[in-house]
Amino acid sequence: MSDDAVDARTAVQLVYRPQSADTLAGLRVRERIKRTGLVLRGVFLALWVGHWLLSTVGRGGTDVVSTVLFLFVFLLVWGYPRIQAAHVQRIISWQGEYRTTVSAAGITGRSDHSTLMQKWSVFRGYRETAGHFVLLSRDPNIMCLDVLPKRGAREAEDVDRLRAILDEHTTRV
Repeated sequence: MSDDAVDARTAVQLVYRPQSADTLAGLRVRERIKRTGLVLRGVFLALWVGHWLLSTVGRGGTDVVSTVLFLFVFLLVWGYPRIQAAHVQRIISWQGEYRTTVSAAGITGRSDHSTLMQKWSVFRGYRETAGHFVLLSRDPNIMCLDVLPKRGAREAEDVDRLRAILDEHTTRV
């Protein structure tokens, strides 16, 4: 797609450097919609709580090793999305500033090293958070997320225009 095909009057351009918090916002949205990971983490944590309680009651006191393992598992389960977001940040941070154009044709993301054009048919919908628009891919596992930080907009009106474009070409989920 050429840049000439994008109507500059209706397109919205975001300029930003991706942050770990952006990815975390996208992962949280995906978790709320998909729920599988949230349920699995909850069940895993509940099993560990049960194991820890049974071993504590069975011994008549707390075991240091069991307690340390329980705390480690709790922190790991709680921190997993943050660990994942930090990992994604390490992967993409070297690309520097992102320039994303959202138009009737789709979403075009550019950095100094790459350009990616996605048509609206790629997305099942989007969800708006306080600081982001999170677009979710159409695949059953929602493996692909596009996170558009509102801080990348030049003016407050750009956020409203962006919301209007998203509402026109995809649905809120």
